[in-house]
Amino acid sequence: GIAIHGAVIGGAIAALIFAKVKKVSFWQLADIVTPGLILGQAIGRWGNFFNSEAFGRPTNLPWKLYIPPSRRPPEYINYDYFHPTFLYESIWNLLVFALLLYLFFWGLKNPHRLKVGTIALVYLIAYSLGRFWIEGLRTDSLMFMGLRIAQIVSLGAIALGIFGLVWLYIWQRPLPDVVSPSRQQEQNFLDER
Repeated sequence: GIAIHGAVIGGAIAALIFAKVKKVSFWQLADIVTPGLILGQAIGRWGNFFNSEAFGRPTNLPWKLYIPPSRRPPEYINYDYFHPTFLYESIWNLLVFALLLYLFFWGLKNPHRLKVGTIALVYLIAYSLGRFWIEGLRTDSLMFMGLRIAQIVSLGAIALGIFGLVWLYIWQRPLPDVVSPSRQQEQNFLDER
């Protein structure tokens, strides 16, 4: 249940190293990459369908998913149909993709209003909100203190994203970065105050 979280964290570390070596803004890079990332996640979730894995609790809803007996958890061996959590997450990720694309293109038209890092922070919040809910439906995830591990990681990502947006829009400060902001970026922040 937390493989994608590890991949995102690993990707962020690689992007941070790349940004430092190439002397580019990590946050600008993250803003550019995250729409493609969430689209890849939406497509990648279909692997769970083909592998009959990462499904939810038993259900009789019209969009229920048949799981072969060999793939069912022992406690659900007598149930045939389950929540297609892969589908829920794929649809959610497509909605997040649409939101991030909207922000990206809106930011191109309004560069002084959309601060660097916003798209990446909105990704953290939006993806994690959906993942938190969907994980609650799953049957195969590791638990800790009544929550699934992926839910705990999602709560941390939501908190980090909210903190970052507060930093940018309430405290009116640029996010810490591997390169110092250009004079133009500094001037934009000063002009907005």
